[in-house]
Amino acid sequence: MSALRQKMIEDMQLKGLAVRTQEAYVNAVLQLSRHLKKSPDSIDEEELREYFLYLKNEKQVAESTFSIALCGIKFFYEQTLKKEWHTLQLVRPDRRKKLPVVFSTEEVKQVLNCVYRFQYRVCLHTIYACGLRLLEGTRLGVKDIDSDRKMLHVVQGKGNKDRYVPLPDHTLMLLRHQWLTHHNPRWMFPSQNGLDAMNESAVQKAFQGALRASGVHKDASVHTLRHSYATHLLEAGVDLRIIQSYLGHASPSTTAIYTHLTSVTEAQVNQRINQIHADLWG
Repeated sequence: MSALRQKMIEDMQLKGLAVRTQEAYVNAVLQLSRHLKKSPDSIDEEELREYFLYLKNEKQVAESTFSIALCGIKFFYEQTLKKEWHTLQLVRPDRRKKLPVVFSTEEVKQVLNCVYRFQYRVCLHTIYACGLRLLEGTRLGVKDIDSDRKMLHVVQGKGNKDRYVPLPDHTLMLLRHQWLTHHNPRWMFPSQNGLDAMNESAVQKAFQGALRASGVHKDASVHTLRHSYATHLLEAGVDLRIIQSYLGHASPSTTAIYTHLTSVTEAQVNQRINQIHADLWG
């Protein structure tokens, strides 16, 4: 490892960034260096400007990909190299307001029933039942299951924040059966060597295979299960602030997007509007 990369990693550790964030930021700088075929500390501001234009106009990367590249490169130049470049203040990702895809409860059942390997099915079921992110699901620890309180402890989720979420009885039963298949003392979903957690890419592949087999024609990902969880809670009448705490959102505005996705809310609004017009003109 180069001294420059080591310094950047140490700077991120001092900043308190999560390990996954550190990996993403280092990779962003590595991609920049490979594209320009030179060490990142020898890249000038004009070359950096051209690189961001390349990502936007030629490669047309997704907003999330661009954001990670910008954040990683910005951290490296501003924090590690102490450069104050106007380009880093100017560049912003394109903001596309796009509503997430959501499954109905029946569609969730259809997809999960097509996951044939038990370990993957239980992991995906838990992700939906507890509103987890993919990494939170695959790295679930045995000690994170509170059977007595029927709660699941999410350790160091996004932003290094812990939270507790309710653990449904059926999910708890599945997790107990899953643990009996391996008796790993640490991981609920261990890798084959038993030393690490299961690789998330394997779960993604299992989900995509199940989606194709299910006949559900939606542009969905594992994260769709988390969106569906939040929407179904809202449809069941759970307060938005409680859903926010279960999801681990820092801002209520992030959770509020689910009010645009629930058919129950739309039906209630339409019913109320019709009643108002009936009272006025009926």
